[in-house]
Amino acid sequence: MSDLWWQTKGEGNCHLVLLHGWGLNAEVWDCISAELSSHFTLHLVDLPGFGRSQGFGALTLTEMAECMQARAPEKAIWLGWSLGGLVASQVALSHPGRVQALVTVASSPCFCACDGWPGIKPEVLSGFQQQLSENFQRTVERFLALQTMGTESARQDARRLKNAVLALPMPEVAVLNGGLEILKNTDLREPLRELTLPFLRIYGYLDGLIPHKVIPLIDALWPASESLTIPKAAHAPFVSHPEAFCQALIDLKARVV
Repeated sequence: MSDLWWQTKGEGNCHLVLLHGWGLNAEVWDCISAELSSHFTLHLVDLPGFGRSQGFGALTLTEMAECMQARAPEKAIWLGWSLGGLVASQVALSHPGRVQALVTVASSPCFCACDGWPGIKPEVLSGFQQQLSENFQRTVERFLALQTMGTESARQDARRLKNAVLALPMPEVAVLNGGLEILKNTDLREPLRELTLPFLRIYGYLDGLIPHKVIPLIDALWPASESLTIPKAAHAPFVSHPEAFCQALIDLKARVV
């Protein structure tokens, strides 16, 4: 029996759907949900197969996006972090009328490095897939450590992400593998060129998974979109720099509502 965990909180006049990254769950937003809930009606969700959304198995990107939009409000700002950025982007491509604005955080339309495109080396993702079958909790912890490396608060930020994972049951290996398959094989560079709705991309300059060298390439690819780079942040800018992150979303709301 599959059941999507979805929680609504806040009193703002604008809906904001928050989608987490690989291996995690909606607990990652705890550090910003209090601040944002006075400006937005928040929709906190565990992606299918992650956290409290059990019984799904591995889904494709399109299946995951369809599952999300079926529960979502008629009109909302969709924000996706990392893997969640691909899911939010797919929702915007498939159902643009439902999306007030798209926000991707530490995400890329193509996560894998290829032909002059900076990203994660395919062998790194394949290595994670192999390690999952051997010790998947340790593999997830290693992935979390990569996400905060280089920031002034790296140890504290990694602990916060790890606590979010440990607070809930770990996803099944098949679900984690399915998420890595999406990261390995998805390329939305061309489809997203056609997107006409407001589109904000937030990056951390120190991100080891989404290298800052890719940002000007995406800027050139999607000139109608807007990008913000937080200089001392890594892959989880909402954890290390919550004030700057929340302000960017509040400013976006003022422009689109």
